[in-house]
Parts: sequence; C-alpha cells; structure tokens
Amino acid sequence: RKRDAALHDLDRNESRKRGTYEFPFEFHHIDPAHPRYVMSYHWHVEYELMRVLEGTLTVTLDEKSFTANAGDIIFVHSGILHSGMPQDCVYQCLVFDGNTFLKHNSVCAGYMQKIIHQEVLVYHHFTNESQEVCDTVNSIFDAVWLKPEGYELTVIGQFYHFFGIVFGKHYYLEDVHKTRKDYKRILQLKQVLEFIEHNYASPLTLQQLSESVSMSPKYFCRFFSEMTHQTPMDYLNHQRIEQACYELSTTDDSITEIAYRNGFNDLSYFIRTFKKYKGITPGKYKRI
Repeated sequence: RKRDAALHDLDRNESRKRGTYEFPFEFHHIDPAHPRYVMSYHWHVEYELMRVLEGTLTVTLDEKSFTANAGDIIFVHSGILHSGMPQDCVYQCLVFDGNTFLKHNSVCAGYMQKIIHQEVLVYHHFTNESQEVCDTVNSIFDAVWLKPEGYELTVIGQFYHFFGIVFGKHYYLEDVHKTRKDYKRILQLKQVLEFIEHNYASPLTLQQLSESVSMSPKYFCRFFSEMTHQTPMDYLNHQRIEQACYELSTTDDSITEIAYRNGFNDLSYFIRTFKKYKGITPGKYKRI
C-alpha cells in the first residue's frame, strides 16, 4: 500500500535536487491512485516534459489553459507557473536541468543557451501533427520509465534529437516579452501560493491570505479566481487534502492525527471536505 516517497510530491515551489549531478532527471508516473493525482500550481527553475498516456489533462501555464489528450506532449519552460487537472487520466512528468545540455558539446550549447536565456520559447503543446517530436519524446519517457541497460545514453541522445527538431522545424517563438502587468500578476500569485505552501497547516483566514500580497480581501478573491479558476479557500482546502492523501497512503497515522496536522480542527469537516474532493471517505482511501 505504501508508495515511494521519492515520487510523491510535485512541490509547489521546488528547489530540491533533481536526480543526480551526473543525471539530473526526475521521473513521475501519475494515475488516479497517486496521492498527487491533481497537479497543483507550482514552478521550478528546471524544465519539464509531460506526456499524456490516457484521458485528458487540462494544463495551465501562467494564465493560459489548454487541454492535452492521450498521446500529446507538453513542454514547460523554467520558472513558468503551471498546474494540471486530469480527467480519467494517466500521465507522466520528467523534470530536468537545462544546464545539463551545456556540459557536453560547445556546438550544441549555443542553441541551448537561446532556450535557457529565453531568447526563444519552445512550443508548449505538441500533438500527433508533430509526430516526430512525439516519437522522440516517447522514446525518452520509455527509457527513463523502463530503465533498460544504457537508458541514460538514450535519454541524453534523444533530448538532443528533440531540441534539434525544435530548431530545425522552428517549433518555437522569438522575442516574446511579458507585459509589466502580466509579470506582476504572476509574481503576486507565486507569492501567495508560496505563503499557502508554508502555512497550510495553520488556521489561515482570507484576511491573512490577502495581506500576504497586500490586497484587500475583495480584490484578492477576484484576482485569485481569475488566475486559478478557484476561490482562495477552495485552493487552500485542496492543498490540505492532497497532503492528507499522501500521509494516508504512506503512514500508519490515524485519520484524526492527519486531519489536525493538515490544518483541519474539526474531524467531521475534514471528512466532508475529503469526500468532496476525492469522492470517498478518508477511511476508504487509507485502504487503497
């Protein structure tokens, strides 16, 4: 029943080490039984590839949303605030350090620096209309998932192939600049999400959340809903439930202990909220 802790947590604001220094790639396989099935808003300095194996995944990158279907590939640039809402979905993520591709070959480094310095932005969504990209990325995921002998060679080599296709077929945008307003809104959202991440176990109020970004509660609610399509308190409760799911599936602690540790001071409210988001009671989830 217990799941590997190393794979559980797609953290909101991640700064931890990915993989190893020699092979800085971190892989996640996510299905409906995974305690982090819904990809909460988060960001990291690394880049991320996703592939959808089954169902659909509605992805939000900063303020823009789209739906990816089975077979689609998503590319997430460094620093982009992103989330994913799965529907009957199985998907995989591979988080990687872009600087890896500056180490090995000075000829290739020039291209990679354009991506790292955001002189170009790789397209964020590839479908079967870009079959060569999908085939290449699928080979990367299959290698890191199944780990046959020499899989590291396949991963590194196919990544270079992927970026070669991107430049060769011009699958990127140039001279993309965020407006000052857009940039400020995204920074404000990151700030409040980080505040929630650090304080979700405390009895937070709407007033405290709005004060974390120096807004009035009324303006803050409108701002947060426009950015995330959720109310602030719905988002907060969802984070608490996601963390509770992880603890239910990886510890032997009681439901009461887990509820109180994750910001709920009323067990019956925790059970109702859990059922609202997960469709089952925490007792049934604990036996999954």
